[in-house]
Parts: sequence; C-alpha cells; structure tokens
Amino acid sequence: MQFVLRELADIEAVSKLPGCEDTLDVLDSILEEAASFATGVLDPLNRTGDKEGCTWRDGEVATPKGFKEAYKKFADAGWIGLPVPAEYGGQGLPQTLLGPTLEMWNASNVGFANGPLLNQGAIEAIELCGSDEQKKTFLPNLVSGKWTGTMCLTEPQAGSDLAQCRAKAVPEGDHYLISGQKIFITFGEHDMAENIIHLVLARLPGAPEGTKGISLFIVPKVVVNADGSLGERNDVICTGIEHKLGINGNPTCTMSIGETGKGSIGYLVGEPNRGLEYMFIMMNAARFSVGVQGYAIADRAYQHSLEYAKERIQGRDLKPGSREPQAIVKHPDVRRMLMWQKANIEAMRALSYVTAASLDLAHKHPDEKTRKEHKAFVELMIPVVKGWCTENATECCSTALQVFGGMGYVEETGIAQQYRDVRITSIYEGTTGIQALDLIGRKLIRDMGSTATAVITKMQKTLKEIEGNEELKPIAESFAKGVATLGEVSQWLGMNAMGDLHKAFACSVPYLKLWGVVAGGWQMARAAKIAADRIAAGDPEADFYKAKLATAKFYASHVLTQAAWYKRQIIDGSSDVMTLTDDQFELDRKMAVTA
Repeated sequence: MQFVLRELADIEAVSKLPGCEDTLDVLDSILEEAASFATGVLDPLNRTGDKEGCTWRDGEVATPKGFKEAYKKFADAGWIGLPVPAEYGGQGLPQTLLGPTLEMWNASNVGFANGPLLNQGAIEAIELCGSDEQKKTFLPNLVSGKWTGTMCLTEPQAGSDLAQCRAKAVPEGDHYLISGQKIFITFGEHDMAENIIHLVLARLPGAPEGTKGISLFIVPKVVVNADGSLGERNDVICTGIEHKLGINGNPTCTMSIGETGKGSIGYLVGEPNRGLEYMFIMMNAARFSVGVQGYAIADRAYQHSLEYAKERIQGRDLKPGSREPQAIVKHPDVRRMLMWQKANIEAMRALSYVTAASLDLAHKHPDEKTRKEHKAFVELMIPVVKGWCTENATECCSTALQVFGGMGYVEETGIAQQYRDVRITSIYEGTTGIQALDLIGRKLIRDMGSTATAVITKMQKTLKEIEGNEELKPIAESFAKGVATLGEVSQWLGMNAMGDLHKAFACSVPYLKLWGVVAGGWQMARAAKIAADRIAAGDPEADFYKAKLATAKFYASHVLTQAAWYKRQIIDGSSDVMTLTDDQFELDRKMAVTA
C-alpha cells in the first residue's frame, strides 16, 4: 500500500492540493490505525456474521451479534468522515486514502463494510446537490455515523433500466409525499443507528417520460424536526430481507415507502427531474468503492490460500531421487496459481489508487485544464475499476479456492465464504455489462475517443521510459503489444459504432477487460521501472523490489498477453454474437421433442 501510494499514486503531489497539506503527516498513522481496527474489531466478526446473518421480524432488522457495537466504534473513530470537509465534521483528507482504508474494511469484513460505504455516497450527494438547510440538517449526523444513508434506485420492474421507475412524489406544503416500492436496498433497515436517510428516486406529477423525468428525494426513516431532534416515524417500512449467496452480514431489504397511508415525507434534492444526474454522484462513488471491494476480498483469499499452501504437506520433492514430503507451495502449478493472484491483485490495487489520486486532482487542483484532464481520466477509469477489478477478483477467489483443493469446497476452511462474498461485486452498482456499455457509449464514443487516446499516449510515454532497459525487456515487449492492441481495438470500435451499435456493443465486456488488463499492465510497468532502479542503486529493501520486478514480469507474460485474445474476440468475433435468432436458441430442444 505504501509503495503504491508513494510511488505510483504520487501521494506527495496530492498532499500539495488545497486542504490536503497534512496528508503526509498522518498517512502512516491512518494506515496503522485502519489495519488495527480491521484486524482487531472487524475480522473476528467476519465468519460469525456470515453464519448468523441478519434477521427480519415485523419490519425490523437485527444485524449479526457484534455488528452494532463495531459500528459505534467505527463511527466514534471518525472513519466515516475521512474524506469529508471539516465544516461538516469530517477529517478533510484526500479521496486517495479511501483506496487503502476501504480495502482493509472490505477485506476484513465486507458484510459490515457495505454500511459505511453507502454513508459516504449519501454525504457526497447531499454536499454537492443539497440545499444549505439539507446540508445543515443531515450531513453532520451522517458524517458522525449517528445516522446512516442508503441509495433507493431499484424497483421490481426497474433494475438497470431506471427509465421504468414508478415511485411517485406529490407536492404537499414544504415537502413531498413519496410512495412506491424499492428492492435490493443495502442496509435499508437495521439496528445500528437511530435514523436512516434514504435517497430515493421518484417522479413528480407531469414529469417527462424516461430518465429525464426522475427526481431525487431525501426520505428519512424518522422525520427530523425543525430543531434537529427526531420526530415521528416516517412511512418507510422494510417488508422483508433477501436470502443470499453471500455478504450475509448485511441486510438486503425490500422497502415499502408511503404505501400504508397517504405517503412518506420527503424533500427534493436540487432541481426537479435531475435525480438520475445527482444519483450518479453516489453511483460513481459506490462503483469505485465496489471495485476496491472486489480486489480486497480477492487479497484476503490470496493470503488465505498462501498460508494454506505453506502448511499443507502433500506430494514429494521433484528432484531426482528425492522422496522428501513437501508443502504444496513448492508445486509448480500451485506456484502459478499464487503468482496469478498476486500479480492481478497488485495491478488492481495500483490502478485503483491512481484513479483515486486523479479524483482528488480533478476536484482540488488550482489549474482548470489539469482538473479537466483528471476528471476525464477518472470518468474513463471508473467503469474499468468497477468492472475489471470485480470480474478479475472473482477469478482470483476461484483460483484461491482451487489451491485448497477439496478442502476449499467445505465451509470449515473459510475460503468458500470469500468465493461467495466476492460474486456480488460484479453485479451490484451496475453489472459488468452495464459498466462496459458505459465505457463504450458514454466514454469512448461521446468524446470521439479523445480521452482514451490521451490515456494511451501516457501509456506510450511509460513504454519509452522502460525500453532499452535489458532487465525490463520482456515487460516492455508485452506492454508494447498490449498498448498497440488497445489503440487498434478502440479505433475499430469507434468506427463500427457509427454504423452498427449491436456490433460495437456485442463484445463490450471483452473491451472493458482489455482496458483493465492493459491499464493494469501500465501500472505494473511503472512499478517495475521503479523496482529496477532501486535494485541497481543498491537499495537496502532489495528483496522487496526483486519480488515487485518478478511479479511484474509474471503479469507481462501471463496476463498482458490476454490482449491478443480480446482483440480476436472483439474484431473477429463481434458479428458472431448476434447471429442466432431468438428461436434458434431453442431449436435443439424443439427438434428433440419433435423427434
């Protein structure tokens, strides 16, 4: 974490931004305290929370034993307000530090971590779009953790297609009456805080059809009085919780809003009919966080599988004549699986932290041109961080389970929980397919590929820096092919999107993965150059840098080489995706019945 923050994400440059001047002074203590909390408080609740799960009764939800107390400690320590301005009770630290802290929370206990994660999104949405009165009323209590926040988007008929949203908002005096049903609401009801602030998408009377007619409302579980005290219970009821594959430590709720009376009291955020635009503030924050969540769980699984591989005695030494029993960490294929996990996790972590640093630069850099450049980079990378990291993390967790062999398939060893928990990360906050459509439709096509070209140009600059270094030759060769492939495929997609969107979108997910593989390779190449330079200079931490260099070489030969495969899928295989008619998918079954 320190290496990525200091060498790749350039935390020193971030610390020079307005309001971030104390970052370097507190960096070590922030990481140490976060690690201590994750290890001492959250990790012991991970297995028990998964096994116990949440319980629903008469509209109330109880979280697993220990969660309520852990949340109070988490809130009292000020972790929720880490990146929030001091005027609202936060610490005012840069977004870059969310990379490592979110990683620790989610690696130690993803069921718990989902709650505070949503607080940060609600805080940012109200801070940027809410009225002064709303900021005064809601932000201090959300930042302190006294209250928690949710995102209420999904309805039974409106999943990724929010144009189908049917929840209603009717004006009444200084507020609105909200009615409708929302599903899959994480921490929509729980026992950890005295109030829950729901940010709800709903339609005003006469609003335009589709996404242009959706507004955003604050709907508190308990109505807040003018003096800031809590008043009557609002008409917001949890009618049930889901029984899930994983993340059993947090409740996924079905919420009935304003359906038992005339409606639930809500307050319009910002301007009418701009709700989806405002909600994207929360969604982008959540999408970045879920990307971190994915590789955080993968890293826990990797550490678990590495520990097991060192302890599990199975098989014999491969040296001629030797019959000495040995740990499976010595087996070449087990070694390959461990290296696969390690290399991918390092690439994902580096890309995420670099993206977080750009988020700070996009918000706070004094030069407008620099802010715009970093904003464009962040917008391009968010779907990659969310989509590629979570898909990759699922594969890493599967590989970790494979290291355990049969032992991994039983719950007692614990690795199965990581495999179950990570699976949701490529689904919620927008599936990988949604991220891929966003990458091509809103990011590549919208600006005619200018941002993608700018990022590829930066990759080419890194390539020039490592070319000529004999130690880095295999990395440079693989990286050069990856960058060239990314540029060629991006141009091909841009051209084909003008004439046939089906063809452009048919392999949008492989294109997103191509971006991840090459962007991850970019960061690994940067890391390799730093490592090679430090080794050449006789750095006392030479073993660390040798491991960093070896891992980058593995990534170049085993991961970056996937670029050619993705190119073949996209350019040669896109037309194959839409070939069958709907009926032809069922043809084999129909023919069998006829026969």
